[in-house]
Amino acid sequence: MVKILERTSTQVATQLAATAKKRRIGILGGTFNPPHLGHLVIADQVATQLGLDKVLFMPDAEPPHVDRKLTIPAKDRVAMVKAAIKDNPRFDLELTEVNRGGRSYSYDTMLQLTQAHPENQYYFIIGGDMVAYLPKWYRIDELVKLVQFVGVCRQGFNRESPYPVLWVDVPQIGISSTMIRDQVRRGQSVRYLVPTMVDLYIKEHLLYRD
Repeated sequence: MVKILERTSTQVATQLAATAKKRRIGILGGTFNPPHLGHLVIADQVATQLGLDKVLFMPDAEPPHVDRKLTIPAKDRVAMVKAAIKDNPRFDLELTEVNRGGRSYSYDTMLQLTQAHPENQYYFIIGGDMVAYLPKWYRIDELVKLVQFVGVCRQGFNRESPYPVLWVDVPQIGISSTMIRDQVRRGQSVRYLVPTMVDLYIKEHLLYRD
């Protein structure tokens, strides 16, 4: 009996040591149509407060629940994300969903990533408004075993969830991609709403004009 307990303790210690050595990687998925300063603030605050090694921006290949008339090619959204994050060494790009193409379920994506990178511990960042919908996510009971969900606090949404969620308080910034597209369509400035290089890309490629 004593030997069994000793072996169990050793196994637990080994498991804890392995977990401690894992790289802490944040995943911030989205359409990024276009990426804006709100995305960058969320990523930076979560990374700082949770001590993450990296935050990977993961654009959708085919944005769900979006009017096709409002979508732009993935290559343009990827280029804008690259431009937005290039000056922060803590940020990087994750192209798993873009390379796969079509609509992706988070479970499928994170299963692929965890199998390809067992050295990483993933923190899946979502808005506080999305936490209430977690029970409806595809294979959510299996997904929560692959990642640690991180909820970004927003006014009007409580922190209750049947699933384990780490909550991070982030400054409220009233910027959305929809607002930026509308601004561009109306010929209004989006300076200080998006990174300078994103603004230049939008102008150079005549995005969101109609």
